[in-house]
Amino acid sequence: MRFSPFKPLDFLIIGVSSALAALSAFAVYGHSGSAGQAIIQGEGKTWVFPLDAEEKVSVSGPLGKTVVEISGGRSRVLSSPCANQTCVAAGRLSRPGQWTACLPNKVFVYIEGTGDDDTILDSTTW
Repeated sequence: MRFSPFKPLDFLIIGVSSALAALSAFAVYGHSGSAGQAIIQGEGKTWVFPLDAEEKVSVSGPLGKTVVEISGGRSRVLSSPCANQTCVAAGRLSRPGQWTACLPNKVFVYIEGTGDDDTILDSTTW
């Protein structure tokens, strides 16, 4: 007569543990990434748009109008009245955590979200 090293309760514990591991994996990796949001802040006003929107926002500041475009899952400053145009040169923002600002005109643009790109490290992280 052979005896199994496992008892019935062992099989129950293994089954429950496997189910919990599968559910945990699904909860962590099974969600679809959010497109994120473009957040534009001007003097006393904030705009929030999904990155998949098609919008042009004109933000008034002390120097004039800064134009921010949201298109194709990305956001960028199209034009600004500031002298150095650093905010325009920053290019397109698409990943959560990216930002640009027109400090002379008091306009701040950043990307917020919980997409899969949250775990990507880049040179600005270090």
